[in-house]
Amino acid sequence: MARIMFIVDSDFEDSEFRVPYEQVKQAGHEAVIVGIEAGKELKGKKGRETITAEKAAKDVAADEFDALVIPGGYSPDHLRLDSDMVDLVQEFFEADKPIAAICHAGWMLVEADIVEGRTVTSWPSIKTDLLNAGADWVDREVVEDGNLITSRKPGDLKAFCEALLRQLDQGIAPRMQERTGVEAEQPSLQ
Repeated sequence: MARIMFIVDSDFEDSEFRVPYEQVKQAGHEAVIVGIEAGKELKGKKGRETITAEKAAKDVAADEFDALVIPGGYSPDHLRLDSDMVDLVQEFFEADKPIAAICHAGWMLVEADIVEGRTVTSWPSIKTDLLNAGADWVDREVVEDGNLITSRKPGDLKAFCEALLRQLDQGIAPRMQERTGVEAEQPSLQ
């Protein structure tokens, strides 16, 4: 059984939390909701979900968990302002543990400075943020580049959850090719 951390704040995308959370539990794993403050009630942006943060980011460490899930919505924008949350994401990345980020969760990956040279996807409105942080952005339902698993939207949840569960079961995915763009040759000034 693996232990999976879900980092969440208010205005999370309801289904992007609930579907992976239930899939992880159905697969026999433990799912733990981590927020900025333990005991804080968090509401989904659609108003269908109300959850409670079980632990505070400052009170946990990546080495206590096997993977990290970051639901989208406006939650990642709130979370990236908290240094403890950003530190946690960096810890997961440095430990080479799966990090599954969907939709606007790419904002947290940018804040944690972990996308440079990685191939990712996201909700289209944050594409430029990811590109500016050095990522290669593609429009696919799920992208696995080493320990980073990214998806675009709620419609991608099936593939997103399958990738997460596969990495928990079989280990992280291989790294994708480094950037394929070729730098233009500079003309000689002779």
